Amino acid sequence: MDQTPESAQFFLTAPSPCPYLDGKQERKLFTHLSGRRASALHHLLSDHGFRRSQNLIYRPACLDCDACQSVRIRAKDFQPATRHRRNLKRNADIAAEVVAPIVTSEQYGLFKRYLEARHDGGGMTQMSYLDYEFMVEDTPVHSVLVEYRLTEDGPDGAAGQLVAVALTDPLPDGLSMVYSFFDPQMSRRGLGTMMILDHIARARTAGGYLYLGYWVKNSPKMAYKVAFQPLEVQRGSRGWLPLDPDCADTDAD
Repeated sequence: MDQTPESAQFFLTAPSPCPYLDGKQERKLFTHLSGRRASALHHLLSDHGFRRSQNLIYRPACLDCDACQSVRIRAKDFQPATRHRRNLKRNADIAAEVVAPIVTSEQYGLFKRYLEARHDGGGMTQMSYLDYEFMVEDTPVHSVLVEYRLTEDGPDGAAGQLVAVALTDPLPDGLSMVYSFFDPQMSRRGLGTMMILDHIARARTAGGYLYLGYWVKNSPKMAYKVAFQPLEVQRGSRGWLPLDPDCADTDAD
């Protein structure tokens, strides 16, 4: 069945504990992506603040709370700060390659190490190889993996070692980072920041925007996103507007 903006059926999840703000409940509005027009619907809903997860696309629909804001970087106007240039220099021995969204045991091993170190106790830590395979490969839209590997032997590992991965959706107006993970033993490198900087460079030639998902002002987990300016926030009928949040920015580790 082809989903179109006119025929799409939307559903609302039951309330559950918010992963970002203590004491809050979250609900999500979602629909399925399927058929020949899945990509068109994906792009339309992404422009209205939705995010893709496998063959679903959703956005927060919480009662009495609108803290989750969809954000994107205006990549063509991004100017790297001194710390961004230091990050790129520090990771100059890492090369990126765009590959088909097909999982490997190497990716899954890195994925599990990342979750156990960075999100211990979270629901994703229980994901099996099959769960990871569904996350990457169960998509009706164009999606790619960007793999990052060491190009030479060093104190961090041997040449060719996989150190980071980003699941990314190309869109007509840029790129959407769906999920990314990296080697937790290389935290000093700032691999999360490196991947965003690499995607900003790619987005410049892919439409101009890099979609980063949701930002929550009072959530430390989300604070790193404001380090990448100019940042825009989706404001419903008002469209995308510049975001100048009153909070400290940090690295994406």
